[in-house]
Amino acid sequence: MQILMLSSSRVNNCDYLAAAKDDILAHVGSAKECLFVPYAGVSMSYDTYTKMVQDALPELVVTGLHTFANEAHAIAQASINNQAILVGGGNTFHLLYTLQKLELITAIQTQIRNHDVPYIGWSAGSNICGSTIRTTNDMPIIEPISFNALNFVPCQLNPHYTDEHPKDFHGETRDQRLHEFVTLHPEIPVIGIREGSALRLTGTSAEPHLSLSHDYDGILFTHKRGKTMIPAGADLSYLL
Repeated sequence: MQILMLSSSRVNNCDYLAAAKDDILAHVGSAKECLFVPYAGVSMSYDTYTKMVQDALPELVVTGLHTFANEAHAIAQASINNQAILVGGGNTFHLLYTLQKLELITAIQTQIRNHDVPYIGWSAGSNICGSTIRTTNDMPIIEPISFNALNFVPCQLNPHYTDEHPKDFHGETRDQRLHEFVTLHPEIPVIGIREGSALRLTGTSAEPHLSLSHDYDGILFTHKRGKTMIPAGADLSYLL
């Protein structure tokens, strides 16, 4: 498996995907073509979204999955065509809804797990790498068949994680919401990925390796220990 889970497409005020570009190009390896999954995009057309990714990654040939008559067949051919799979951010509920509607979940899982196709997601595209999307930050603007996601990582993920608490803000914080999750599901940990950071899953299904990038620390929420810091560069394979 070769899975890169980026927290965000931007860091601070950088250009789109600029901060992650070197990691993306290194991660795709010999693949120079990418299938881009644009279904998290709601307020822009899929064509516009695909062009935005193509402009950010001119070294690669980026093709929107929505342009194929049979999306599942296009995914199934990724390994044969030496293509990587990119999944962009936006609304996680709409992304999962569309993947389920088009019956693409199993097709993507098979390519990543069995054929070593590189996968790169950011924001919503990383969120779906967890067991479910129940710890996304997004509003449920559409109802998927279920919350079950790609399950590459058998725990919950929270991209765009922040523990900042704005002055005079009286709503629930991110920490409170994630504490609620582990209270109700004490057997399932949650990994908070800060903007500018990423998780990387490599190896085989029998011997997987999960690590946090060296950019920023992360946060782990468990029912037993509450909130604890994950050092940058930490090996998280024990969570698998």
